Amino acid sequence: MKKMILSCLMLMGALSVSAQEQKGTTEYVFEPHWYIQLQGGVQYTTGEAKFSKLISPNVQAAVGYQFSKAVGARLAINAWQARGGWETNKTTIVEGMNLDNYKYTYFAPALNLTFDLSNIIAGYNPNRVVSFGAFIGGGLNFRGKCDDAGNNRNKIINRINELRGDKAVTASGQTVADELTYENKSAVLPFGQGGLTMDIKVSEAVAIGLEAQANILGDKFNFKKAGNPDSYFNLLAGVKINLGPTYSTRFIPAPEPEIRYVDKIVEKIVEVEKPAPVVEPLRRDIFFLINRTDIRESEAQKVKDIADYMNAHQTAKVMVTGYADAGTGNDKINDRLAKGRAEAVVKALKEQYGIAESRISWDSKGSRVQPFADNDSNRVSIAIAE
Repeated sequence: MKKMILSCLMLMGALSVSAQEQKGTTEYVFEPHWYIQLQGGVQYTTGEAKFSKLISPNVQAAVGYQFSKAVGARLAINAWQARGGWETNKTTIVEGMNLDNYKYTYFAPALNLTFDLSNIIAGYNPNRVVSFGAFIGGGLNFRGKCDDAGNNRNKIINRINELRGDKAVTASGQTVADELTYENKSAVLPFGQGGLTMDIKVSEAVAIGLEAQANILGDKFNFKKAGNPDSYFNLLAGVKINLGPTYSTRFIPAPEPEIRYVDKIVEKIVEVEKPAPVVEPLRRDIFFLINRTDIRESEAQKVKDIADYMNAHQTAKVMVTGYADAGTGNDKINDRLAKGRAEAVVKALKEQYGIAESRISWDSKGSRVQPFADNDSNRVSIAIAE
């Protein structure tokens, strides 16, 4: 019984050691996913009144789907309030008549095509804290009635009748009343929109979403006939919630070392051959600062260790491999850094310590291969002499 228990313990220990010695790299894999957004903010409706009198509250709700690292789509409903007005100093006919402000409600569903600019420009990184995006699309604006706009129109017409209409002419050649000729009824207006977004990551599922958007639509939106399209601009802030995982990880095990078999012919059975001394390979990890390829003073001793080993073993050769961390930069930048780090070690071995070029090999892996679990440790050149 004791022997059985001891055997089990030894087997468990062997499996534990085997698991601990497993080496490789972790790769991030994008996962398509749904998300929802809830936002609130302010709207500026272009018009002739003072800027402060054309500001109104605004809300937006959206549901979207991210198809790939770069492109997605969403259905957004923007709603609440818009404002219009009349610039009372435009003509002495309406000056001082307090006709410079009225408000009305609307709701506007829109379908957008979205773009993740951070992933497009800097490469995919699910651990990025701040991400920038853009969107473009359009929809239908369902605008409600506005009794205040109609009342202003009637006041203007009455004032013109009192003082004769030929004096109440705007810069466009129309009478003041002509610019308020639309009926006070609801309308459905097609519109186009575009804008920019910024997401600040709070957790894997939640982000703070900021958005700026511009909208352009028909001339009837503000109840005034100006002969040009109307527009409004929104600034929004809120929360974005991902529904499900946005990425997964894949472990890529390191290749197993090649096993070499050597056949040996024993010429004399009676003689016991003395085994040759085993020379252990020497490995040194030379670490670099972020975005740097120069060897620091604190790491220089590691290069000297490799050179001393090479001088002590004249048949030994060294392999130098450069890396960059995947947590910063993109493939183009990281390829340059990894190559520069490998070349810095090779140059030091040749020029400072006189190691022959024929005994040195080198390679660079960029950030595609990560030899260490800790992100910062992957800013490294690994030199193995044997």
